[in-house]
Amino acid sequence: MANLTLAWRKARKGKTRKKDVIEFERDLIKNLLALHHELKNKIYQPMSLTTFVLRDPKTRVISKSNFRDRVVHHALIEVIEPIFKKGFIYDSCANQIGKGTLFALKRFDHFKRKATKNNKRIVFCLKADIKHYFDEVDHNILLSIISRKISDKAIIWLINRIINANSEMKRERESNIRKGMPLGNYTSQFFANVYLNPFDYFVKHVLKTKHYIRYVDDFVIIHNSKEQLERWKEQINSFLKEKLKLELHPQKSRIIPLSRGVDFIGFRNFAHFKLLRKRNIKNIYRKINAFKKDKKEFRPLLESYQGWQAHARWANTYKLREKVKRKIIDVILEKL
Repeated sequence: MANLTLAWRKARKGKTRKKDVIEFERDLIKNLLALHHELKNKIYQPMSLTTFVLRDPKTRVISKSNFRDRVVHHALIEVIEPIFKKGFIYDSCANQIGKGTLFALKRFDHFKRKATKNNKRIVFCLKADIKHYFDEVDHNILLSIISRKISDKAIIWLINRIINANSEMKRERESNIRKGMPLGNYTSQFFANVYLNPFDYFVKHVLKTKHYIRYVDDFVIIHNSKEQLERWKEQINSFLKEKLKLELHPQKSRIIPLSRGVDFIGFRNFAHFKLLRKRNIKNIYRKINAFKKDKKEFRPLLESYQGWQAHARWANTYKLREKVKRKIIDVILEKL
């Protein structure tokens, strides 16, 4: 019960005004006790997901669990995360406290300097993407990986219940195989790292790559030999197909000179500098123009600018940031 109470506190953080949170908290003790009873007696059943489409710029179907289920997700991760986290490689950068896009960016800069010997030699980068990653995660393989670390049958039952609750059955040959994890779910973010952890170990300890970084299903390897990267790319694709039933995206996985710029973690990274992605610049100008056209409250525009500016400052963007700041000041003054 104590774990569920802690999970409720974590799940409600920043979401106290949401309808499903308010409804759950109207009779908080009763609802927590009901969840405890269902989990203890293995009769818990997740509710249907709410889905919506996000276009930024590519189309993604995002899934949202009911608050009641999010409490269960937090309770589960609270128990199993310490078991798995100590086994994650240092350069697995997503969905972990203390890591994220900025951490991955700093690691890229560090590896870039080491591989180029402080920009004294030419290097190449394998920039790769796993094709349809969240849709293709095989549940049997995921449960097999989890079972190597966890023997508690109640926990395995709950994980199985969560991952299978909203997945579709996909037929392969003559057998039904459950695949996929809903993009946006708290548990999916965690299991995404668990599923690819054997892959991380293969890249780091079997292939013995030195400059490898993964952020969810995107990863980079920096090396001075293009031929070596070609060999590694073939070995990586074979491992993904044979062990995890995944494959590299053929159009998004390629080897390019660092001098041409590597698109990774929201930036175009070069040997001596980095730039923002063009779509990132277009997004902030689109919000400025929407404010100018629709006469909206200026506070949301300022909040968007502050978030954009905090991201943009990690690239060589001083002149751009000053230009955007002047533009925002001008459009706000026009409204006064």
